[in-house]
Amino acid sequence: MSENYVAKETGSGMRHDSSTSIARTRVAMLLYPHLQQQLFSPSALRQLSSFADVVYPPENQALGEALPQLLEEAEVCITGWDTPYLGDDILDRTPRLRLIAHSAGSLRSLLPPSVFERGIRVTHSNAALAEGVAEFTVLLALSCLTHLHEFNQLMKRQQGWRDLPPGRLLSAQVFGIVGVGSIGRGVIERLRPFGCRIQVCDPYVSSAEAARLGVELVDLDTLCATSDIISLHAPMLPETRGMIQAAQFARMRDGAIFLNTARAALVDEEALLNELCAGRIFAALDVFNQEPLPAGSPLRTLPNVILSPHIAALTKDTLFKQGQMMVDEVQCFLQGQKPRYEVKPEMWSIMA
Repeated sequence: MSENYVAKETGSGMRHDSSTSIARTRVAMLLYPHLQQQLFSPSALRQLSSFADVVYPPENQALGEALPQLLEEAEVCITGWDTPYLGDDILDRTPRLRLIAHSAGSLRSLLPPSVFERGIRVTHSNAALAEGVAEFTVLLALSCLTHLHEFNQLMKRQQGWRDLPPGRLLSAQVFGIVGVGSIGRGVIERLRPFGCRIQVCDPYVSSAEAARLGVELVDLDTLCATSDIISLHAPMLPETRGMIQAAQFARMRDGAIFLNTARAALVDEEALLNELCAGRIFAALDVFNQEPLPAGSPLRTLPNVILSPHIAALTKDTLFKQGQMMVDEVQCFLQGQKPRYEVKPEMWSIMA
């Protein structure tokens, strides 16, 4: 079928002119051009245009204003970080829409749960993001254990480093993981070669599943009290908000390492700051209650904290993988196959 269509380069990507009356699926690309370029390689866009007619937002119009026109005849739409919320008022005007392919992870800021009642299927690129966060988590753990950032600073300032305590081996640690979704499982997979003992806390993981993963299943208080490293990977839900408070920090061992690459709202930030100011634990933080982190935040001055600006998942490889995954998902769907990363209605309540 694709031989009957001629692809044309435009400022926003690929469009098609039909030279026949053969109907092709219309796919609406609901991303601004700059994000399209970050997420979709030229080969991914060529692949997409080979099996669908793709419509793009006008360059001189806000995406929110263009939504009705873009979605009017679309059967599939591709969304991302800058896509406006597709609420019921928008979905009411998309009678032909059958699939939403989200080239990012979290869906709560994009869709209402009623989307499934309309028979619209949903898929997303969370697996690609999870890979980047999992690698970053292991990097943070190793950096904290070895005092790498401190050695780097001292050497650049040409100061002595011998007063620093020796580092520790990851293999000798008890690594506690809070939340065993795609990211938590990715961390477990990457920790296996190090040989450290892994324990997890997740109400949706059974003892049998924990045994299959080769980890110990414990409650949150036990995990906090018995882990050398505590890494947070739970989704942000009403029941998880503020799950790590002063009581949990108080249970942590002296010298424990706390990692948060999930969401800041999972943690009582004041309780964390108090514990860090006391110097009893170490932390590596990628997320904060206020982002960007204010210039005057005391976190910026504490020696026992490693900071990163919410970029745990952000790699060039990850970005292109996010886009490619959704192109593959759209093609799979249009060929009558089940999308590999489909989100089911029963998953909604425990997803970020």
